[in-house]
Amino acid sequence: QVQLVESGGGLVQAGGSLRLSCAASGRIFSIGTMAWYRQAPGKQRELVARISSGGSTNYGDSLKGRFTISRDNAKNTAYLQMNSLKPEDTAVYSCNAMGLNTQRLAFNSWGQGTQVTVSA
Repeated sequence: QVQLVESGGGLVQAGGSLRLSCAASGRIFSIGTMAWYRQAPGKQRELVARISSGGSTNYGDSLKGRFTISRDNAKNTAYLQMNSLKPEDTAVYSCNAMGLNTQRLAFNSWGQGTQVTVSA
């Protein structure tokens, strides 16, 4: 039972910055990949960024250069630094983690999401 809790969402003006956090807890042995996704009303969920246990990163189209994903393995926490925010970034941002629990069984957990609203 691995749980993820996102925090850091809120209202920000266009051009501003925001940092999201995703804290994983539970019977965790290892987390292979942590990722941020977002979904706007009426739109499909899309990948924002993901990071491996070794620090390799991938970003969604047009997001590289504005968003940066990082992680603190000791804290089982991932972060998403969002800069130069645009109104089209408005969405619910959700965290995902995949790894092994203490029974060495795979888990794929999602957080409840945090709302990010960017005003013009």
